[in-house]
Amino acid sequence: MTAILKKLCVYGTTVSCLSGLAACGTREQHALPSHINSAFAQEMIKSIEKMHRDMAAAPMTGDPGRDFAAMTIPHHQGAVDLAKALLAQPGGDPVLRRLAQEIVITQGQEIALMRRRLAASPPSAPSPAPPGAERIPVSGQDRVYTADQTSNTVSVIDPATNRLLGVIRLGDTVPGALSPLYKGQVLVHGMGFSPDHRTLCVVSIASNSVTLIDTATNRIKGVVYIGRSPHEAFFTPDGKEVWATVRGEDYVSVIDPVRMRETRRVRTANGPGMVLFHPNGRYAYVPSSFTPQVDIVDTRTYQVIARVPQASPFSPNLAVTRDGKEVWFTLKDSGKTQVMSGEPPFRVLATLDTGPITNHVTTVDNANGHFAYVTVGGENKVKVYRRGERPVQVATIPVGDLPHGVWGSGDGTRVYVGLENQDRVAAIDALTNRVVATIPIGQQAQALVYVPRAVPSGDGRSSLVPLGWAGKADHLVMTGPQRNGHATVSVNAMGPMDTLQIAASGLEPRKTYTLWLVTERTAPFGHKQQLANFTTNVAGAQVAQAIGPLREILSPSNAAQDRRRYLLLTLTGSDAPVLTQRTP
Repeated sequence: MTAILKKLCVYGTTVSCLSGLAACGTREQHALPSHINSAFAQEMIKSIEKMHRDMAAAPMTGDPGRDFAAMTIPHHQGAVDLAKALLAQPGGDPVLRRLAQEIVITQGQEIALMRRRLAASPPSAPSPAPPGAERIPVSGQDRVYTADQTSNTVSVIDPATNRLLGVIRLGDTVPGALSPLYKGQVLVHGMGFSPDHRTLCVVSIASNSVTLIDTATNRIKGVVYIGRSPHEAFFTPDGKEVWATVRGEDYVSVIDPVRMRETRRVRTANGPGMVLFHPNGRYAYVPSSFTPQVDIVDTRTYQVIARVPQASPFSPNLAVTRDGKEVWFTLKDSGKTQVMSGEPPFRVLATLDTGPITNHVTTVDNANGHFAYVTVGGENKVKVYRRGERPVQVATIPVGDLPHGVWGSGDGTRVYVGLENQDRVAAIDALTNRVVATIPIGQQAQALVYVPRAVPSGDGRSSLVPLGWAGKADHLVMTGPQRNGHATVSVNAMGPMDTLQIAASGLEPRKTYTLWLVTERTAPFGHKQQLANFTTNVAGAQVAQAIGPLREILSPSNAAQDRRRYLLLTLTGSDAPVLTQRTP
């Protein structure tokens, strides 16, 4: 808003320049000398402050003409009020008094003309409120959902009690999911919801699908199969379309949620990672996983109209502020978060070094101000930034192993975080920035959304099932000899098999490492069995997986002493330990 006011304060008259002072600062910043008539000074300050408030409150619709008039009317009125204050003073410079008279007449006429034009062309019916636009207090009607990638479930949480109600099972775990006759979903990952909060859309990467779920009944409404390796999806603000990023290709799939089919494809840079929209629905923002650029799409023409450079590739997530003026997007490999303008001219406003394995971001507005919450998986923390012309970090919140998805409540008082390597959700009090609850969920949560009033009536438990195998897991920690590296490890049961995921940070950038299963906890470590190789990114971090009967021999509580095994990480080709498993 300040930038807009500065641009409008260029009329060149003494009165308009005084108005510009109000747009650029407070009374204390522009204090008047004591020898000036104090009563007149107070009258000027009062007029300036009123103009500033009225311009800040001017409704923006996205229509350039209406927005120009809505903003200019209070600006002109401020100039008229200042001119009238000058004319009420006796004597003075006759040239300036003549100018003040002209301002009262000419700008008064312009105000009247703009008001007539606004009345003659009433605004079109507003689009439904974008997700989270209303200030909705936390209640038992709300739901928190997580996309559980390994158990192929959606976990459902009641934020009023911070308890898991159950899961929606979209598919089986491995090895059942590998059957040639298997029909369920695989790698449940992305998540979005409709503007009326009645439909959830869930993306499954390996089965190339978007599943639509009724939030009131937890029942599947339909499944739409699209291109290779989709990643995230979200409804347009009017609810008429679902846009799903097809990260394995170079387009966004546009889906009709009523007819349950793809209707068109929007070409983008290779590897589109996520899509969200300006609150008025005019623009779609699509960052890329493989190409360092964000594409801005005009939703009326389905064409890319602008490209903003990313500091690096691999952007998995973004968030749009309530007013649509800022878009925050994360860069996982380089550990950065960038802020760009959500309206023309589209450009990067800030680049923040947030930390290794920077995952997701959400924006929150509450009584304390305007903030962005960023999950930093390599540090097991959420970092909080006060939004503004220069974002400033104001808090660091330890939350648990490998924080991933994040979303704020409808009133901005809570923030929920999925802990990928802990199979939990952390609930944060956004007014104190403290974790107030940790809730068990399905395996390896990816995306998370908070949906206000998802269940209009009833307890919302129908069609939910217990965690089952998804509730069986062990969580381990690996550290370095000099404490210069760190990793969290999740070992999740999948019936006769287990999946192991390591999230390592503090390692050498762009180096290849080997994860071993060893029989002895200390050097020379006994018999070694290779589990996985991975190459770190530019931030010296990486996430890697392995599959096998691992939980029984790695679990500190389950393994018999003679069968106990441990984890070891080395540089590939070396026997020197880089990280070793820490035991209780």
